[in-house]
Amino acid sequence: MKKAFLQLHIAVFLAGFTGILGRLISFNEGMIVWYRLLFTAATMWLLFSLMKKLQRIPVYDILKISGVGFIAAMHWVTFYGSIKYSNVSVALVCFSSISFFTALFEPLILKKRINITELFLGLLTMTGIYIIFHFDTQFKTGIIVGLISALLASLFPIYNREFLKRINVETLLTWQQTGGFIVLSILLPFYLQQFPTSNFLPGWEDLGWLLVLSWFCSVIAFQLSANALKRLSAFTVNLTYNLEPVYGILLAFAVYKENEFLSKWFYIGFAIIAAALIIHIILLMRIERKMIQHATE
Repeated sequence: MKKAFLQLHIAVFLAGFTGILGRLISFNEGMIVWYRLLFTAATMWLLFSLMKKLQRIPVYDILKISGVGFIAAMHWVTFYGSIKYSNVSVALVCFSSISFFTALFEPLILKKRINITELFLGLLTMTGIYIIFHFDTQFKTGIIVGLISALLASLFPIYNREFLKRINVETLLTWQQTGGFIVLSILLPFYLQQFPTSNFLPGWEDLGWLLVLSWFCSVIAFQLSANALKRLSAFTVNLTYNLEPVYGILLAFAVYKENEFLSKWFYIGFAIIAAALIIHIILLMRIERKMIQHATE
């Protein structure tokens, strides 16, 4: 059990590290994601084929999964764009609004009743972001792009949940990365016309960070969380992933000293978001406790 907890927290820490890498790599956001998808998809095909974990699935499913993969790719493009236009801390604070968009879109897509508590906590998070947006106008563009990123990030897990009812995780992720890579490759020339870059091939330093992003923050992080899920409940895994923005912001403070460049309004807004996170954790723990009690009765 201790090993599973350790694996899970390493996976969440690696996920939080992606923001740091987005600032370290000199490419623009489109090229970062293109290389990330290329290296991740190639590694998954090789690794999961050797492990014999890839299922044969219909072409129709491949096309649908590829579409969701493109949504995931655009989430990463806008996430790294938010970092470039603001900083890592602001981008991760905006990522916290995923709870609001999930509470809004999940009932619409899956035709469920809206969870008023989740919607309220999501609105509380949006209030914190609004305070930062209103008083820290220097981050205006980065916040807008970051909110678009969070909106996109709320969509693909909802669709993935339906796919996972009949397709294993390895097959889903491999085709998702591949589909995202192919669609982004088709659109990249048009993207680069609007957002040109001076170099297309990474130098040794950028190549090293891109491989860290692909292998450690994507492939290894997935493997660790998948292994942890075998020993821990889905509730525990999802609850722990709420710490991703916290880990990322602390890393940004440690590596880039971003805390020296943020105003008091950032901390006020972040405090409200943290309060929403804590309330959500308490409510989830109560739900889990009730489920355990019912199971033992």
